[in-house]
Amino acid sequence: MTPIAQRDGQAIQLVGFDGDDTLWKSEDYYRSAEADFEAILARYLDLGDSRMQQHLLAVERRNLQIFGYGAKGMTLSMIETAIELTDARIEARDIQRIVEIGRTTLQHPVEVIAGVREAVSAIAAEYAVVLITKGDLFHQEQKIEQSGLSDLFPRVEVVSEKDPRTYARVLSEFDLPAQRFVMIGNSLRSDVEPVLAIGGWGIYTPYAVTWAHEQEHGVAADEPRMREVPDAAGWPAAVHTLDALARQQASR
Repeated sequence: MTPIAQRDGQAIQLVGFDGDDTLWKSEDYYRSAEADFEAILARYLDLGDSRMQQHLLAVERRNLQIFGYGAKGMTLSMIETAIELTDARIEARDIQRIVEIGRTTLQHPVEVIAGVREAVSAIAAEYAVVLITKGDLFHQEQKIEQSGLSDLFPRVEVVSEKDPRTYARVLSEFDLPAQRFVMIGNSLRSDVEPVLAIGGWGIYTPYAVTWAHEQEHGVAADEPRMREVPDAAGWPAAVHTLDALARQQASR
């Protein structure tokens, strides 16, 4: 890939964006799916005693290395959880209902979060941008297309995991050191922590609801290489702030 041309006075050359719950809504639909799943299991279990949510989360974590992230993995994990918690008593028609929950989740409408297009456009006018999103390739490609944002991103990366190695690989394809990269996202675990680990910068915009797995991280609240902003409107200013800090660091 052709290296990114550096603009005068800029230390940051590339800004990455997460997709789910950063550019468009996602977790809301997964929470709705979990509620529907609970309603099915309520026919078989006392949900107050079954620790259903904890069990489902444990199964999902166990299956990540096999099924990956996304609605398909969630659906298979729900089926496995239902079989385990009901001691295989769950009826075939209820297994079919769980499959329908997964299908509905895969087909949910894509709702772009307020202010996102304007913020990405403003940043793209000054910096190179890349979309780095995690999950099922087919589903993510659908969401990118349906979001109407694909025209803003010359490069899109759909990855199976967001860890330091993945970010290092992406940046190597841009022939860019991590010190010149900022990642924007709603997950400290996936969008910020691994980028900080390789020397990059992060902008954290929390979403209203977050999957429990993504809430586990080791990022300090006062991390100097990260800025937290409440919504997309704050992204351009936060990028400028980190760019200034990166210039100061480079001049030492």
